[in-house]
Amino acid sequence: MLRPSDTKAGPLRLGIAGLGRAFMLMRPTFAHHPDVKLVAAADPRPDARDAFAREYSARAYATVEDLAADADVEAIYIATPHQLHAEHVEATTRAGRHVLVEKPMAVTLAACDRMIAAADSAGVHLIVGHSHSFDTPYLETARLIASGCYGAPRMITAINYTDFLYRPRRPEELVTAEGGGVVFSQAAHHVDVVRLLAGAPVTHVRAMTGRWDPQRPTEGAYQAFLTFANGATATLAYSGYGRFDTDEMMGWTGELGQARDPGNYGTARSALRAASTADAEADLKALRAYGSNSVPSTATPSAHNHFGVVIVSCEHADLRPMADGIH
Repeated sequence: MLRPSDTKAGPLRLGIAGLGRAFMLMRPTFAHHPDVKLVAAADPRPDARDAFAREYSARAYATVEDLAADADVEAIYIATPHQLHAEHVEATTRAGRHVLVEKPMAVTLAACDRMIAAADSAGVHLIVGHSHSFDTPYLETARLIASGCYGAPRMITAINYTDFLYRPRRPEELVTAEGGGVVFSQAAHHVDVVRLLAGAPVTHVRAMTGRWDPQRPTEGAYQAFLTFANGATATLAYSGYGRFDTDEMMGWTGELGQARDPGNYGTARSALRAASTADAEADLKALRAYGSNSVPSTATPSAHNHFGVVIVSCEHADLRPMADGIH
């Protein structure tokens, strides 16, 4: 865990910026980790602040700036909307707090540069919270590749088909300039995984994106061809249009390791039909966030997390990390 330069005994005192869906996914880990204590949070929704204060006997603020000013907070997990990441990282680093920011780091390269400069100027750590490269099957596959037993990695194929674009969204999540679409939210995971497995920096990228639904006017699909410094290549394909589902090829295990019922596929599109306005859809989205009206997840992980089908072709073997091991 990150510790400030004046290391103190006890768990890391963590503040949460944004009590939305990302926090709901991270919440069990934070709450049960012996080296983390949730001491404060910031969110514009009063019900979320009240629920957090009650559950964790902690302080809750309406703004990230007020959270960063809390002297008891050592580091802040920033899970606010994508377009606010740069602003909130800069505010947090100005207060001298270490930062774990959700992916995507920001929505422009210039904003990323500002965030790095702000962290360097303040002398604090800035980490972008990619997660799937920490999934055990990918880590173990990378270890097997590094052992040399199967020869050098030559070709990686990574595909993921989901219903991402038809899960409930706030209006800005369908606007590319605000960080909407699958490129900002999902390609970060894809590239993170294949970089780990290739074991070298990316040198060239060729890619195309797709916008195929005028009612959801942002990127819902992409294909990319990556070349690495060691000569390896990777092909990435992602579709969030809710038709084919690559969980079928993962033994109907979901991205978070939960068992999937194939008969339930398509429920995202069905639920969305009931939301006839942008406000109604935002209300559905709010049910997945933390707060007094949030709907708790009932899915219990039965396997490892994953990010779709991945096959690594080495000189002497093809390795396929799965939710239950490596084939």
